[in-house]
Amino acid sequence: MDQTAAIGMLESLSSPVRLDIFRLLVRQGPEGMVAGDIATTLDVPPTNLSFHLKTLTRAGLLTVTQEGRFQRYRANLPAMLDLVAYLTEECCAGHPEQCIDVPALSGCQDVTPTRSPHTRES
Repeated sequence: MDQTAAIGMLESLSSPVRLDIFRLLVRQGPEGMVAGDIATTLDVPPTNLSFHLKTLTRAGLLTVTQEGRFQRYRANLPAMLDLVAYLTEECCAGHPEQCIDVPALSGCQDVTPTRSPHTRES
């Protein structure tokens, strides 16, 4: 992950509504939720919700699948773990063997990041 991608993800989470959406979808796991159910659960007007969903999707934190006339949103857990890996890659002064196992502690040990957590991309 590069700095620009990390900044985009962090900026997209800087809204309380978007952070609530992302956390809700992380809790839902691979099943995700359709937009209407997200709006109802979080009590967010549908027009406002679509703006927030688009922002999170554009940042790469959500994926969306068309299901008939509904759109199902899912948290992009590998991207989330890539972001955590990017934020912690200098942990323990470059000695990752001394660091905690972040995916295991996050409850996402079955999710594979798209890159090695200790490999920096230019």
